[in-house]
Parts: sequence; structure tokens; C-alpha cells
Amino acid sequence: MISRRLFMNTTVAAVCAVNCMLNTQAADEYALTPEWQAAMEKIAPSKAMCAPKKERTVLVFSLITGFDHKVAPKTAAIVKMLGTKTGAWKVVESNDIEQFMPETLKAYDAVVLNNNCPTGKDRDIFRDVLINLVDKYGAKYKELPLAEREAKAKALLISLLNYVENGGGLIALHGAIANFNSDERFSALLGGSFDFHPAAQEVTLNPVDASHPLTKCFEGKSFIHKDEPYLFTRAYTKMNFKPLLEMDMAKIKTDKRLAKLPPMKRYTAWIKRQGKGHVFYCSPSHFPASYDQPALLQFLLGGIQYALGDLDCDDAPITK
Repeated sequence: MISRRLFMNTTVAAVCAVNCMLNTQAADEYALTPEWQAAMEKIAPSKAMCAPKKERTVLVFSLITGFDHKVAPKTAAIVKMLGTKTGAWKVVESNDIEQFMPETLKAYDAVVLNNNCPTGKDRDIFRDVLINLVDKYGAKYKELPLAEREAKAKALLISLLNYVENGGGLIALHGAIANFNSDERFSALLGGSFDFHPAAQEVTLNPVDASHPLTKCFEGKSFIHKDEPYLFTRAYTKMNFKPLLEMDMAKIKTDKRLAKLPPMKRYTAWIKRQGKGHVFYCSPSHFPASYDQPALLQFLLGGIQYALGDLDCDDAPITK
């Protein structure tokens, strides 16, 4: 009896130790360490794809009120590193929604929406701060009348839409496409809205045009990495954008929801014009290991320079 109890205790302890080790490894994967930054510095491109037309400033907005994409701090670090190392842009990091007021946005040449997943209620990060989760994220607004907070949330989104329409750049990375997910105007601006994704798995992405300036970095080869295979809806079906990377759906493990979808091209990165502004969406990546591939860093550099209005390239939508 004692031996059996000792065996069970030992087994439980061993399982706990393994789980602890796995949890530590998972945490380490997302840790923003000096060693990781040094490794990224070595492989990040050192030269901009084109000379900036003027000194550029980029706002990196990384507030997350819903699903926590733990890759966000590393994604922000990559954006800053690319700009600093190449001299293509300077970064201002802020999670304050006041940055989206019209007079404040004027200070920036582009805005990076970094994995800003909101809650499922409205799928609107401004409403989360001002209304849905005001106690947690918007204490300074709590005493304002609800009608005033409702109006402010609407005004901030309109400000962002107008900013891009009037010439500002917009870069949305991975989970940021789930933001303002019920708003047709934002869907049209970005090129689509988040629908769902099958389980994280190995994903194969193919350059749509290997000769395009933004995809030359892949050298005509597939980009293979572990990721969440995002699928999109709303404005996506119009495909009013220039696609850059296409997901090989034949290699995706299907599920019940995926099986019900009609066959169509499934793009994961694109560029587009919106009025006088430029938009770049890049779904890769949910996992920081994707940044270990220099091609993705070069791709992000080019996409951001396009959104800034510095890199001139073919951005004609496939619908035309």
C-alpha cells in the first residue's frame, strides 16, 4: 500500500514537473530578452528598401483588451528595430486611445495596429476602453456620461478612417484584423475582417508574384512556418487589394467550419490604396519563431515602407 502510494505521489510529482517545464518553455518563447533582441538585430535588414521621402514617425499601438496575443511585445520590438536599424522611420509606442484624436494623429506618418484583439461583445477596442471594460482600461473616462463615451468611441474610429483616407498609412499585423470587426467601413479600408481560424499548425504561404518588390525576399520559394491560418470575411470577398501571399489550402488540416466554406483564394497579406493613404495587412505571425526567418523581416520592412508612402510599387487590386 505504501509502495503504491509512493508510486502515485512520484508520478504526480513527475507530471507536475513536466507541466511546469512546458509552461516555462512557453513563457520563454515570448520573453523579450536581450539575447532575443541581439539575435534579431543580426538577421534584420540593415538597409531600407528605398530612401524615405522625409523623416518618418510611426505610432505603434499595442493595446489588447480581448484575446491576448502574447507575441505583441516582440512584434512591437521588431517594428522598432526595423525602423531604427535602416533609418526608415522612428517609433512612438502608446496604448492611449487619445492618440487617435485627429489633431494627435497628424503627428504620425503611419499607424501600426499590433494584434489589437478586442472583446467579442462589440469587437471594437475603443468601445472596450470607453464602455465595455472601462473599469479596467478606461478609468479616466468612467465619470463621463455614457452618451458622451459612446460618441467618443465613434469619433475615434471616424478619425482613424479619415486619417488614412487623407494620406496616412495603416499597418495591421496579425490579430489586428479582428478589431472593429463589425464595421463595414473599417473592413473596406483594411481589405477584410477576421472570420475564424483552424487550429495552429504548419502553414505554407506562396508569393503571389515572385517578381513583386515586396515578395522578392522570398526568392520564389514558399514561406513555411507555424501559425494560425486566418480566414477572412466581409470586404475580403471583394478582394479590393493587391495580394502578396497566398495560403496553400491543400496543406491545411480541415475542420467542420472550414469544410463548409466555398473554395476561393485565401490570401494572408496584401497592400491597397485607400483614398490618398496606403494600407498593409500581414497575418504572419502568431508565434515569434516566424521572425527567425529573415525573409519575413524584409517583407515587413517593405510593407511598412509602402504604407508610409515611400516605396512605390504595383498596388493595383485584383478586382480591376
